[in-house]
Amino acid sequence: MFRKTLKKDPELFQNVSDGLRRLYRTKLFPLEDTYRFHDFHSPALEDADFDNKPMVLLVGQYSTGKTTFIRHLIEQDFPGMRIGPEPTTDSFIAVMHGEQDGVIPGNALVVDPKKPFRKLNAFGNAFLNRFMCAQLPNSVLESISIIDTPGILSGEKQRISRGYDFAAVLEWFAERVDRIILLFDAHKLDISDEFSEVIRALKNHEDKMRVVLNKADQISTQQLMRVYGALMWSLGKIINTPEVVRVYIGSFWAQPLLVPDNRKLFEAEEQDLFLDIQSLPRNAALRKLNDLIKRARLAKVQAYIISSLKKEMPSVFGKDNKKKELIANLGEIYTKIEKEHQISPGDFPNLGKMQELLNSQDFTKFAGLKPKLLEAVEDMLANDIARLMAMVRQEEATMPSQAVKGGAFEGTMSGPFGHGYGEGASEGIDELEWVVGRDKPTYDEIFYTLSPINGKVSGAAAKKEMLKSKLPNTVLGKIWKLADVDKDGFLDDEEFALANHLIKVKLEGHELPPALPEHLVPPSKRGTVQNGD
Repeated sequence: MFRKTLKKDPELFQNVSDGLRRLYRTKLFPLEDTYRFHDFHSPALEDADFDNKPMVLLVGQYSTGKTTFIRHLIEQDFPGMRIGPEPTTDSFIAVMHGEQDGVIPGNALVVDPKKPFRKLNAFGNAFLNRFMCAQLPNSVLESISIIDTPGILSGEKQRISRGYDFAAVLEWFAERVDRIILLFDAHKLDISDEFSEVIRALKNHEDKMRVVLNKADQISTQQLMRVYGALMWSLGKIINTPEVVRVYIGSFWAQPLLVPDNRKLFEAEEQDLFLDIQSLPRNAALRKLNDLIKRARLAKVQAYIISSLKKEMPSVFGKDNKKKELIANLGEIYTKIEKEHQISPGDFPNLGKMQELLNSQDFTKFAGLKPKLLEAVEDMLANDIARLMAMVRQEEATMPSQAVKGGAFEGTMSGPFGHGYGEGASEGIDELEWVVGRDKPTYDEIFYTLSPINGKVSGAAAKKEMLKSKLPNTVLGKIWKLADVDKDGFLDDEEFALANHLIKVKLEGHELPPALPEHLVPPSKRGTVQNGD
């Protein structure tokens, strides 16, 4: 009877998320509930945990540019955003897609069943008063959500004054996000005690971790090499894994580079980081599957530990003394379980933390070993997960490899500022005066030094000239997209003047329009070519 039910299961799964949710509810949750997994490790999963968009968690010491990094990605201010040299972000801000700009405070956020934050309620008011969701309509946020975190400061006083367990909150997020980005400032590299503690709290999630060495344009090449070496050495001491965590070097904001010597390196690094972030929606189902497997392994170990402690407890006298003895000898119980059930030592929870949590528990209320519950989880791991893996591959095949669109990601794909750019043929277009006209004679002088053919300069020639602005590729790519009005891969004298006008606009501190407004469209192209997204 049981086997027949199992065979029908795969047909009932509409997609990977649906399959994971059902397996969790029917097979893993009963084991977790019986052996108090939620008291010791992690709250129960809810529907929103299986359905939510991929999330990126940003972690770093104050003034490493976390908030500016988010603004750079989405190319838009978000509600609750503050940027400055002193510590400004003192809250966890979930930056998510919404139809209108607005802020949802923490207490309201944790009662919303559609958001994956309900279980954060356990961290209490001190945390909830420092938690909010910033919602805004933004194309980047249609595919991913970004979590901004408070800047990590050094010093014991700061850590105590938070009023909530900062490392535990980060660990909660780490279990649920798809990517953890640690930000470092290239000319302020000291890793504080709290930052070391935070990185250790993210242990077991090294596969999700990436490092960004930000503000790298502010130092010389020689200094940068030293800083990179020092960072790798420091991280090696904290993150004890054989594989080196991937470090991206650059300056992640839309401002001219102060020291442009390493421009090509920064371009390649930014492109790699963007591709990594763009792959998250495609890999989200696999990440959730992987996290569920990790959770199931830990739940099995929890069941063996709790049932072993129950077995050792006397039925009548000396319960308190026996409890103390068992907690003190927990390491030996780990070893016994490891040998008896062939479990890897890496699957066991932290010994000190487990001993601390056991102190407040009533061992007499623990459950004994229930083989059927463990068999259900074993069956899930051995059979159901394999079937879901096949569904993951099918879902991945239908998704684009670069699913995140808009914002700074647009600039890395536009014209000669993107990778693998090919140039097409062109025709000359007559000159007409318009808003940009007053500065056009100056731009024309430069234009004719670039050896135009048939009245147009190639993308490569225009790129060389535009790079003199020192603006990053994401910005110049956007300018190219706006200026190449007829989308032929070349710029005529009007389009070249328009590109320079937009560069000037950006250098003067103004934002670029998402699409070319009518008053900037060259007259010869008005009514014939639409410059949309």
